[in-house]
Amino acid sequence: MILAIETSCDDTCAAVVTRDGEIRSNVVSSQGVHARFGGVVPEWASRHHLELANDVVDDALATAGATLADVETVAVTQGPGLVGALLIGVATAKGIAGARRLPLAAVDHLQGHVAANFLAPDPFGPPFVCLLASGGHTLLARVQDHEGYTTLGQTLDDAAGEAFDKGARLLGLGYPGGPALSKLALSGDREAFAFPTGARVAGLDFSFAGLKTALLYKVRELGEEETARRAADLAASYEHAIVEALIARVTRALETEREPRLAIGGGVAANRLLRERAAALGVPVHIPPPELCTDNAAMIASAARWVQPAAFPHYLALDAYATRRAA
Repeated sequence: MILAIETSCDDTCAAVVTRDGEIRSNVVSSQGVHARFGGVVPEWASRHHLELANDVVDDALATAGATLADVETVAVTQGPGLVGALLIGVATAKGIAGARRLPLAAVDHLQGHVAANFLAPDPFGPPFVCLLASGGHTLLARVQDHEGYTTLGQTLDDAAGEAFDKGARLLGLGYPGGPALSKLALSGDREAFAFPTGARVAGLDFSFAGLKTALLYKVRELGEEETARRAADLAASYEHAIVEALIARVTRALETEREPRLAIGGGVAANRLLRERAAALGVPVHIPPPELCTDNAAMIASAARWVQPAAFPHYLALDAYATRRAA
């Protein structure tokens, strides 16, 4: 079995997964202390990981009906993410693996989101185009094997999930605001306002900074009272622009594929409108269950199945990285 640890942002996660991709446990401890600040405070996130990591690992093992004696490999997210938060997970994984002389697999967080599609009981194997959309990352990838992916396009500025959260903040919906904005949008008119979709960006890259600015200016133009009255229309139009930007690039990418198949991962994959638009593309579409779209350790364990782990003591100098590596 693989014991995996994920601490790239503000969720402390541990999971036990078999070599066949069966999830025995997948524990996520979410930190609720960041909402008052409208975003994750890196220093607080790191401190909470330090407090929670051992308990979350114990919970994952107990839920799986396993002990450390049953673990064959330890896996951990090496990056990208908040480097202080990542270092807590890396140190915890090194401590567990080193104490038992187990091999350690260092996993890229984005490869983890791709590998969430490989988990039982509904594995979706390559080749496929994968859209990864979350609060920290937005990219399109061509997945030809289980070991990695080729980047087709990526965000030039802000991530789709960040655009949702900041749009929600402008509408007074709090943090995290993506789900609240989507719920409000259900009662609005998506054609009420014409927000930009980044159509001027060539190729398969994304841009959401102009969209956020457009919403900001519209809110200022309408004023507080009118913004409150038309909040549902603003939310619906804004959500529509984000989803159309994503679907437009996905469509372009699929048109170049000999066997067009699509997988979607990341927290934005839970968005209702995105799922509807993806289902209407006329190609096989796979979206993991919501608990495997947001940050979790099961996806890290899944990716670790195709990573060559390092033997003790070679991983003791393993470090974390904050920014995405070329793939």
